[in-house]
Amino acid sequence: MNIEEFRNYCITKKGVTEHFPFDDNVLVFKVMDKMFALSGLDSWEQHEPKVNLKCEPERALELRAEYESINPGFHMSKKHWNTVTLNNDVSDTFVFELIDRSCELIVKGLTKKLQEELKSL
Repeated sequence: MNIEEFRNYCITKKGVTEHFPFDDNVLVFKVMDKMFALSGLDSWEQHEPKVNLKCEPERALELRAEYESINPGFHMSKKHWNTVTLNNDVSDTFVFELIDRSCELIVKGLTKKLQEELKSL
């Protein structure tokens, strides 16, 4: 996967916007103004791309045990976020599934009003 494929996959989801809220290195994708994916652009330039994705706590532990390239979220809540190093032992298809789940978890945590607003987009 390259940065364009990652970006295109994230940005085409309903209600998603992209931002650089921290600096001009960290690309953040938000659904209804809540983060679900972020990645340091420098990691792509160094040919070791990494993305942070939200995950259920129990599932996060399972994934970390199963995959060498899935670790506790860097600069994030280690309980709820994973850092996934791409192009290693996880397929692009699986990364897309992890992105989907991260987005779903954020949507699930939105207020009913925001969920309805998202549905109407």
